[in-house]
Amino acid sequence: MRFEPASDDAFTLRQRRVHEAEGRGRRAFALLQAARHSGPLVWILPAHAVEVPMLRGLPLGIGERLHLLRPGSETDLLWCIEEALRAVPVGLVIAEPSQPLSLTAGRRFQLAAEAGRTTGLMLIQTDAGSNATETRWSCDPQANPQADSTLHRWTLKKNKRGNLGSWILNWNGASAAVHMVSAGWRATPACGTGPLKGLLH
Repeated sequence: MRFEPASDDAFTLRQRRVHEAEGRGRRAFALLQAARHSGPLVWILPAHAVEVPMLRGLPLGIGERLHLLRPGSETDLLWCIEEALRAVPVGLVIAEPSQPLSLTAGRRFQLAAEAGRTTGLMLIQTDAGSNATETRWSCDPQANPQADSTLHRWTLKKNKRGNLGSWILNWNGASAAVHMVSAGWRATPACGTGPLKGLLH
């Protein structure tokens, strides 16, 4: 296994495709993506969800552009995701399905993202994604013994068009840039802190 430095370009999601993030740090990953995408942002989560984004606590420039949708059923949630992905002005669609995504749903989302020229990010439970996804990330907070902040470990575990990688980084939650604490790039074929406290309530 060979490790090489990687820039934060590794976290740039391919446009017109749908991606997935799992793990306890998946919402932090979503906020970084929101900071990197221009235009309107849509966040879709179930009506029964206990934690929802608190608009006034989000990083600068995100809360003003973010539209929250809270459909009452999983069927309505999937419909909202597809329609939001087709909406041409939308820059990024973040969604939190409460049930595993089927291959059919994943394919429909990919077609909708292509039609709307937007990017989708599904925040899923571990191993509850669709085989149609472009990339799947595993995101978890990491203890930082040398500081009072939280580090992140973001692992690209599925990538249809490239290699897989794992990085430990520090992101302050206030910009689109990240600071690499250590970086690893695994040359493997593709398989087909900041102020984050209080962002959810």
